[in-house]
Amino acid sequence: MLARPLFIGSEIYRGSSYGGTHPLRVPRVSTVMDLSRALGWLPAGAYVNSPRAKPAVLTAWHTPEYVAALQAAEAAQAVTGAVRARHHLGTISNPVFPEIFRRPATAAGGSVLAGELLADGGIVYNPAGGTHHGMPDRANGFCYLNDPVLAMLSLRHHGAQRIAYVDIDAHHADGVEHGFAGDADVLMISVHEENLWPKTGRLTEDAGGSALNLPVPRGFNDDEMAHARDGLILPAVAAFAPDAIVLQCGADAVSEDPLPHLDLSNNAHWAVVRALMGMAPRLLVLGGGGYNPWSVGRLWTGVWAALNGFEVPERLPAEGEDVLRGLEFNGNRLGRNPPEHWFTTLRDQPRGGNVRQEIRERVAYLRARRGV
Repeated sequence: MLARPLFIGSEIYRGSSYGGTHPLRVPRVSTVMDLSRALGWLPAGAYVNSPRAKPAVLTAWHTPEYVAALQAAEAAQAVTGAVRARHHLGTISNPVFPEIFRRPATAAGGSVLAGELLADGGIVYNPAGGTHHGMPDRANGFCYLNDPVLAMLSLRHHGAQRIAYVDIDAHHADGVEHGFAGDADVLMISVHEENLWPKTGRLTEDAGGSALNLPVPRGFNDDEMAHARDGLILPAVAAFAPDAIVLQCGADAVSEDPLPHLDLSNNAHWAVVRALMGMAPRLLVLGGGGYNPWSVGRLWTGVWAALNGFEVPERLPAEGEDVLRGLEFNGNRLGRNPPEHWFTTLRDQPRGGNVRQEIRERVAYLRARRGV
């Protein structure tokens, strides 16, 4: 078993952007790396430089034609109309950018490596991972490759037969569900905003018995997430008795994110992380969505703290403040006058509230359907 949690990262994320107007123009993984180091939480022995997955590794799930199209798009920095139509490359959501192959292949390489590192048990964190919308033959929803699927295949290859996949990103994990629908040795649980793109994952959709989908209404708060966590996620995972847990910890469900409409604080995510620790011998935590550079950097750094049992300070040291004060969010109103606590703290103020009846009923419905 791994002696300590491992953090998989890469410098490729520091200078890479999907373009000046794309939601993924903001730095994310590099901020987590820099904040963690500023806090003394990321010594050399805990850091693993992510390899870039080779095409042969990627074709464990993606088609060779699609992988070749990604490589060609990077080389040419353009795509033909036929490639755009077939593989959804060069669209507004999935633009051609300088590292269109290398960046997602690095994130995927980290997730595949995690499966190997976890062969004998332990905890691995790959915040660049979590691209849960990617499809075998096309890009989808900012996701060029599906590293969670590749990670789960890698975990299987290295001895973890039964895998629980838990996804608390604001968007439904449609690509992962496509990959493992009907697999009796996979349990997929997705908590996501109702009627948000891709508008899949309805309450009654069970992916051939493999999935529990909990769509939640706008304004979903910390207490409602706690109800979903304790009433559904934890008992379902416990009853499933997995060999490995993969947690997709997208940061776009917090109040400050510019795309979805949920109202969580980062405390809710950290509580899910802590609750899942120890429920299986292997735990892989991935990133995912998140489009406000301050909320993503603070939340994902706190995930690393939770995985290690580090105490989150009330106020960041000067080096940590410098990291956050150095961020920009150009082209969005949230970047014009950021509140001071985005620079000085990791922890949000809790955002509790009533647990609405519709959430109680949906959790009860899924519990009954799963028999937990």
